[in-house]
Amino acid sequence: MTDQSESLPIVLSGERLTINDPQAGRIQMYADGPDSGGTTKAGAARPVLLVHSINASASAHEVKPIFNGLKQEYPTYALDLPGFGHSERSDRDYLQPLMAEAIIVAARAISQRHGGSPVHTLAVSLSCEFLAKAALRAPDLFGSLAMVSPTGFAKNAPRKGSAEESLGRQKVLEFLKRPKLGKLLFRLLSSRPSIRFFLRKTWGSKAIDDEMFETSCAMAKHPYAHRAPFYFLSGYLFSANIGPAYSAIEQPVWMAHGTRGDFTDYSRTEPIDGHSNWEIRVYDETGALPYFEVTGQFLDDYLAFLSAAVTENSQAA
Repeated sequence: MTDQSESLPIVLSGERLTINDPQAGRIQMYADGPDSGGTTKAGAARPVLLVHSINASASAHEVKPIFNGLKQEYPTYALDLPGFGHSERSDRDYLQPLMAEAIIVAARAISQRHGGSPVHTLAVSLSCEFLAKAALRAPDLFGSLAMVSPTGFAKNAPRKGSAEESLGRQKVLEFLKRPKLGKLLFRLLSSRPSIRFFLRKTWGSKAIDDEMFETSCAMAKHPYAHRAPFYFLSGYLFSANIGPAYSAIEQPVWMAHGTRGDFTDYSRTEPIDGHSNWEIRVYDETGALPYFEVTGQFLDDYLAFLSAAVTENSQAA
């Protein structure tokens, strides 16, 4: 059967790696930067894995400014999560455990290419929840975590249940999966006007990134682009209470967010209050993806955190 994802644009530079895993399925990563071919020995520059957010047209293109900046100094990888980009989009359940498993599988493959080095990982928005769960399941695999505009800290964030439970609503999912109705709704959600509307909400401004917009529109044209987003829209990819998972993380964590747009409420930080391993950076007058707007400052700040985390890992080894 023809791989429909091959009709999608190649969004990042470097090598394209494909991993076939019994649980995560077929997942793809981009790899670039010094020693990204897998010749790094333990103790050399540590690899970095980037994970995009979740929406109707998501893929690794969302982390392009970070990827392009980091690859100058670090072996840098960017993952297409299951159901997105060039990764498998088969008809299956797209749940949080699947996403966390894909991050673990990718990180394990990267670590093996770099002499067993821990992998420093950055995730965006809802994918921060997947990263937190991955780091708790395989703590030795992750050297540090960076979270850009993570979900779970807003005043109205869910706090009932456990981190392993989801907010999934079966009736909503069944409604979305109705063959004609669901696909019609998805076409409306992934139309050019809709994607522009949601990106403006993300930026908190009409001045969105044009390349990001055009690539998002292209990604939404995949014939099975609706499958994973239906689980997102019906709540299955959100934790019922991610706070305890955030609180249990022991690695250094760098959290960054903006102050403009619909994703600016970080008023409930109780899960991480008093945790010295968490560092929070706020970018005034930027949206939820500050690395598109203040790229240089963002990269300088993250590289400083990354350097300290790499040094800490080396001393602990």
